[in-house]
Amino acid sequence: MVEVELSQPPFTFLDEEGRERVRSGIDLAYFDRDEIILDAGQPGEYVYLIHKGEVAELDPTLPGAQSRIGHYTAGDLFGAISILNGKSRYRFRAEQECLCYLLPKGLFKQLCEAYPAFSEFFRQRLAQKTRLLTERRAEGGVTMAGFMLALVGECMRDPLLVAGTTSIAEAVHTLNDSHADSLLVQGDDGPGMVTKTDLLNALVLEGLAQNSPVQAIAHFKLVTATPGQYLFEVLVQMTRFKVERVVVMEDGAPVGVVELTDVLSYFSSRSYVVSLQVEQANSLEALAAASRRTPELVRALMAQGVKLRFAMGLLAALNGRIMNKAWGFLIDELYHADSCLIVMGSEGRGEQILKTDQDNGLILADDLEWPDCHEQMQRLTETLIELGYPPCPGNIMVSNPEWVGTESQWRGRIAQWAASRDGESLMRLAIMLDSHAVAGNPALLERLREELFERCSRDEILLSYFARTALRFSTPLTLFGSLKKPQHGVDIKKGGIFPIVHGVRTLALERRITATSTLDRLEALVADGRLEERFAEDLGEALSLFTELRLRQQLERLDDPEGRGEEPDRVVVQELSSLERDLLREALHIVKDFKQRLSHRFHLEYS
Repeated sequence: MVEVELSQPPFTFLDEEGRERVRSGIDLAYFDRDEIILDAGQPGEYVYLIHKGEVAELDPTLPGAQSRIGHYTAGDLFGAISILNGKSRYRFRAEQECLCYLLPKGLFKQLCEAYPAFSEFFRQRLAQKTRLLTERRAEGGVTMAGFMLALVGECMRDPLLVAGTTSIAEAVHTLNDSHADSLLVQGDDGPGMVTKTDLLNALVLEGLAQNSPVQAIAHFKLVTATPGQYLFEVLVQMTRFKVERVVVMEDGAPVGVVELTDVLSYFSSRSYVVSLQVEQANSLEALAAASRRTPELVRALMAQGVKLRFAMGLLAALNGRIMNKAWGFLIDELYHADSCLIVMGSEGRGEQILKTDQDNGLILADDLEWPDCHEQMQRLTETLIELGYPPCPGNIMVSNPEWVGTESQWRGRIAQWAASRDGESLMRLAIMLDSHAVAGNPALLERLREELFERCSRDEILLSYFARTALRFSTPLTLFGSLKKPQHGVDIKKGGIFPIVHGVRTLALERRITATSTLDRLEALVADGRLEERFAEDLGEALSLFTELRLRQQLERLDDPEGRGEEPDRVVVQELSSLERDLLREALHIVKDFKQRLSHRFHLEYS
């Protein structure tokens, strides 16, 4: 019996009896440097599990250096697909002297028949394997499993629904009898909401009579959810829209209400505390104290296995609220309706979990007079620095007059960038396309976004220039073999994140999609028929994987600013688990496929 480490997937899908069958049935083989272990077109006879050494995966149909598409090291396995498909598509060559465990074809097939989860592992797509990684990460510690499975429908309160003609006095009695804080009011175009505070203000401050209809004081612009949504998403909505109640709708009718206290009963105390501290901050000092706790929240969410998309949504909403409150503390309300503070880049897309460099700008109404605007923007930039948002090295900040302007001035800039088509202009169009309003009047931004679409979405030459940037950095599949020292690694931002983000951004520009997050854009592109659902899902999972690996490096850098975290965009392949290396390879293949699609769509192979 051969002693072999079987504590990693796919062997964790076997029970102890199954693992004993593996130990009893495998053999150990030696391969010399440059020896072909499994050739393209050859029938698969073994699954190979590397004990020592390194193996290159080669596509013999590609020329020279391009033929190298993967790299395997100790703990990795290969050859299973060649058994399932009948023959190997690629060539596997020893990079150095190798020792491999050999699992015979017959035993492998028996295990696949006896253990469906083991078999499924080799047939899974990237999206399914990343879910497995998330599940494994949460094992053995404090998990968010109950929280992540909690749906709105499980904890919503029954709605208190009254007619619009109900008097204020009757509404007060209804609330008191039910021990509730709010009720819904039937309206011609849907329900509205009235809270105890609304009723008190109506009677005491506005002097309305007790027999006045409650419809007169109801709020009909509501934040809504569906029973099937996660509570986590509801918290994001509450944070973003600054509300404490969400109305649950189904088939056009209200079926419940979820209050902040309901959500908190399912939440980790940390996420609640940080969110609440931001909301309750009544000074810049208190806001700064709350802002400093966001890395703590990030660590808690990641350790508890929260899906990255939800974590990004919550952190984007929190960052937006922090900036919004800073704006409210500093800027006279007189200017709020005629100005719009925007964030751009990853912050605009809602894809920046830890605080990054400021990328912001200011849009002003054409007729607004604001004599000390520059001084106020300088102060805002300094305040954001104090809140933990470093200054932008490229000076893309409201303290720079180039990123402040009237609506007409911004229209002129967009026209100039679209006409120039140089690298700097294309970069500015890209970050403007990602912009998101965090304070002031968002209508000013929406009109400019429409202007950008109008000028760019049908300009095939500009779109071709725009898309070419996504191909700027090579996919680092061929670098795996040289990553032998801890200080080396794959640049996950250039090789993985950027091509997906910018490629999807290009398609969104072409199709005039208003969503700014890459994942939301992918969903819109599927709905538009521009991408197949399966491929879009894999692109989204690849982006999430890259982002999570990069985030881990960033967190290490926060813990040890003088240490190895010096290059947060680089991921050292040797430090990843076998499953993570497998996922990384698949994700990079998806990026390569996406770049080929972009090249074909925008005719970049001829440029």
